[in-house]
Amino acid sequence: MAPVIRRLRDSDWAVPVVVAVGQHIELLDQAIGDFGLDISHRVPVVRARQSVVEVASIILDRLDVLLDQLDAACVIAQGDTTTVMAASMVAFHRRLPFVHVEAGLRTGDLAAPFPEEFNRRVVSLGTTLHCAPTEQAARNLRAEGIPSRDCIVTGNTVIDALLDMAARKPPLPAAFPAVARPVLVTAHRRENAGVPLRRMLTALREVVERYPDIGLFFPVHPNPDTRRTAAEILGGHERICLSQPVGYADLVAALAASWIVVTDSGGLQEEAPALGKPVLVLRDVTERPEAVECGAAQLVGTDPDRLLAAIARLHDDADAFAKMAQVRFPYGDGMASERLVGELRSRLTSEQMKHSRADELA
Repeated sequence: MAPVIRRLRDSDWAVPVVVAVGQHIELLDQAIGDFGLDISHRVPVVRARQSVVEVASIILDRLDVLLDQLDAACVIAQGDTTTVMAASMVAFHRRLPFVHVEAGLRTGDLAAPFPEEFNRRVVSLGTTLHCAPTEQAARNLRAEGIPSRDCIVTGNTVIDALLDMAARKPPLPAAFPAVARPVLVTAHRRENAGVPLRRMLTALREVVERYPDIGLFFPVHPNPDTRRTAAEILGGHERICLSQPVGYADLVAALAASWIVVTDSGGLQEEAPALGKPVLVLRDVTERPEAVECGAAQLVGTDPDRLLAAIARLHDDADAFAKMAQVRFPYGDGMASERLVGELRSRLTSEQMKHSRADELA
């Protein structure tokens, strides 16, 4: 969202009110600092139980109280988290126009990813302006009955942010492995927890032991089970760095220096192709098929044999690696925030967004 916030801040017609909702405040503060932004309001989420329902209930209540104090023209949120779903619901009930950035992503399977596929379908029900990153995402929305007039293809603002940060050439994290072929690894999906995660990490350990020119840089998710599993399987190897979660500048630096990326993250599936980094996706389905279709990404699932074979092929076959390691922009050209903010201004100053989705359905 940083590119959108900055364009709104620098405009002569809008005043962005930035609301930070989350549990990992330190990482958020670092990212905000990286982009020179300010947080207007904080909604801390301290939960007693490891429950998505508990998080949703807290955010719903606190956002509702906050919006009662603000004279907002609309609410804008990005992605498919529980926060975004809650924000869309509060906006709907308050009859405020809701703008969904990164709209229309679908796998067709409510269990993959879980609960994000459910969240983004709920968000679409109450959205006034759907900002789709690709034409495929816009087609998904139209197939669900969303009127074409309410959908625009902007590209993904994450590419705007990536290109901005990469151009600054941030320094590498201190512990980044000094090898010829460093691999950036991330794994945090709920559906991959437990046995699937153990199988994937065991395969990655085997890769490092098989190839002396490969090392891993793995910013480990704060989830205690994930951290224990990573330490147990990958710990104690000189070419494997198990890092604390890193800020955005560090992540972009690591991505730019990596040989390949192994991930179950949605964001990295979009970012890596823009820097020419092959992506092996630790999922059987993806809501971002464009990277697979253009040859920048490969779905390997959680089968360790598939993962081992894919890495071996990229290591041993220079032509196969070269085909994947081309700079591609399936998710936008870095101008998504300009298109989005331009459309938002046009609609807010016309009749198109004076009423929310709730008003339309009333």
